[in-house]
Amino acid sequence: MSQRCFFNDHTCFYAGGIPIARDIHGDLSGLKTSQRRLLEKLYRRRLDGFDAVTQEFATHLTKISRELNRVVAVLVDRKGKVENVMLGDDRRVYLPDIGRHRGGQSRFRGIRLIRTYLKGDGRQVEMTRDDLTDLSKLQLDLVVSVGVDDEGYPGQAAYAYLIPENPDNKMWEIEKAPNPAEIDLSFTYFINELESEFQRKAAEVVTTGGRPALLAYVSTYHGRDEEVELEEMLELCRTAGVGIVDTMVQRRSRMHPKYGMGKGKIEELTLKALQLDVDLIVFGQDLEPRQLRGITDQTDLKVIDRTQLILDIFAQRATSRDGKIQVELAQLKYNLPRLHQKNTGMSRLAGGIGGRGPGETKLEINRRRARDRIRSLEKDIEKLSKQRQIRRKRRVNNRVPTVSIVGYTNAGKSTLLNGLTHSEVRSEDRLFATLQPTTRRLRFPDEREIVFTDTVGFIHDLPPDLVAAFKATLEELDEADILIHLVDISQPDYPDKIEAVNRILTEIGLGDKEQLLTFNKMDLLGEEKAMAAAENHDAISISAENMETIEPLVERLENRLFRQRRQATIADGTST
Repeated sequence: MSQRCFFNDHTCFYAGGIPIARDIHGDLSGLKTSQRRLLEKLYRRRLDGFDAVTQEFATHLTKISRELNRVVAVLVDRKGKVENVMLGDDRRVYLPDIGRHRGGQSRFRGIRLIRTYLKGDGRQVEMTRDDLTDLSKLQLDLVVSVGVDDEGYPGQAAYAYLIPENPDNKMWEIEKAPNPAEIDLSFTYFINELESEFQRKAAEVVTTGGRPALLAYVSTYHGRDEEVELEEMLELCRTAGVGIVDTMVQRRSRMHPKYGMGKGKIEELTLKALQLDVDLIVFGQDLEPRQLRGITDQTDLKVIDRTQLILDIFAQRATSRDGKIQVELAQLKYNLPRLHQKNTGMSRLAGGIGGRGPGETKLEINRRRARDRIRSLEKDIEKLSKQRQIRRKRRVNNRVPTVSIVGYTNAGKSTLLNGLTHSEVRSEDRLFATLQPTTRRLRFPDEREIVFTDTVGFIHDLPPDLVAAFKATLEELDEADILIHLVDISQPDYPDKIEAVNRILTEIGLGDKEQLLTFNKMDLLGEEKAMAAAENHDAISISAENMETIEPLVERLENRLFRQRRQATIADGTST
C-alpha cells in the first residue's frame, strides 16, 4: 500500500520507496486537508481513448468545484492520464507551463483541457476568451467546459477545437451537449481525423520548394506604398530560400509598441501557422528588441524581421573571408540587444516565480562572448581595410581611372560589368547576387584602360548595422573617379530607389561623388518611354544585355574621365 506525505502545495506518492511529486497548481491557502485530498485523487483517475470526458469523471470535478466555489481543471494526455490539476478562482483558472513543443509527431499538443464553469446554474455554458486563447496558443487537442448545477452535478458541456483553413477564416469550432455523457465524440478517432484534415489542407496550400513561412506586415498609412513593400519582401524571401504561403496585413496608425501587430493578430498568425503547417513568421518591418520579445512570448514559432532576413541572405551568399567577417559582424551587432532569456510562460501562467537563477548568468556569458567576438572582428576588418588601401594606392599611382557601379539591388550591375568587360561575373535575377566588390578592367585600342568595380546592391532602409559593417568594403567607392548609378527603369517606383541609393551614399560620405545616372532594362519599358525618362533625369538609357546600347555609355565615360584627367593635369601644372 502506497504512503502519502503532504507539504506546501503538492503531494508525494511513495511507490517502492521512490517519491513522485504531484503538484496542485493554484492558490491552496485555506483548503481543508480533505479538500486537498479530493484534488489529489484526480491524478489517479483515467479516461479511455473513446471519451473526451465521461459523466463520472466530470462529476468528480463538479462536486469539488461546487464545494470550493472555485474552478477546477485538469490537463489530460491522449492516453487518458491526468498530467496536471489546477485550482482557480470563481471564474478562471491559471495553467502551468506545459512546454512549447507539440507532443511527439502530432500536430497538436497532445493534451486536452477539462474545466468546470460556475457561472449560472449549469444549464448554459459559454467558452471564455481565456479558454479559446489557450486552445489556439497552446494548440491543445480540445477544451471542454462543464457547467455545475446548484447540487454540484454536471450541467451543460461545451467543447472547442481548432479547425483547418477555411473560406470563412474561422479559427475554431464550438459545440455543446446537454451533459458530458451526451458529447457525441470518439476522442481518439476524432483527433486523428482532425490532424489528418489539417495535413491535407496544408498540403494543398504549401506548393513552394523553399522553407514555408507566413509574411506579416503592418501598414501604417505613411512611407512607401504597401504593394511595393510587400513585393520587395516577397522577393527577399525568394532570394533567402523562403516560400511565403500566406500574407497577413494589418493596417494601423503605427506599429504596436510591444507586439508590432495587435496581440489578437499574433494569435491569428499562430493559428494560421498551425493550419498551414509552417513554423516561421517573417515580419515585413524591423522589430525592436521589445517587440521581438513580446511576439516570441506569445508564440513558439520562429520569428525573424526584415533585417534578419537580409542578414541571412548575406550569410548565405558571402564566400570570401572579407565578406564572411563583415556579415558575421553585422549579425552580432544586430542580435546582441535581442539576446534575452526567452520567456516560456504560456497563457494564464500564474507568474514568473522560480524563473530566475542560472539562466541569467548564462545569458550574460553569451552577451560577453558576443561583445568579445565583435571586437575581434572589428580588428580583422581594420586590417583588411588597410590592405585594400594599399591596393588602391597602387592603382592611383598607376593613374588608372576607376569607375564603380552602384545602384539598388537587382538593378543589373553585374550584368553591366560583364557586358563592359566581357567577364563572367555571377549574375542572377535575385536580390543581392553580388556581395563582394568585383573588379575588372576594360582596355581600349590606344592602350588606355578603365577599372570597373561592381558593388553590393543597396536597398530601401538598408539596416544601419549592415551599412556600418560594409563601410570598409564600400570604401572602394571613395577612390572611384565616377559612379555609374544604375537604375532599373522598368520598375514603377524607380524614383524612390534612386533616392534610397543617394541617401545611403550620403550616409557613407559619398553624396558629392560625381555620378553618371544610367537607366537599365530599357527593353522592358520600351525604348521611347525609356529615352523620355532618361532625358527628364539627364541620364543615359541602356539595356545591359545589349552591347549596342552600352556603347554610348562607354563614350560618355571616356569623355568625363578625359575631362577629369585634363583638369587634374592643368591643376598640377598650375601648382608647379
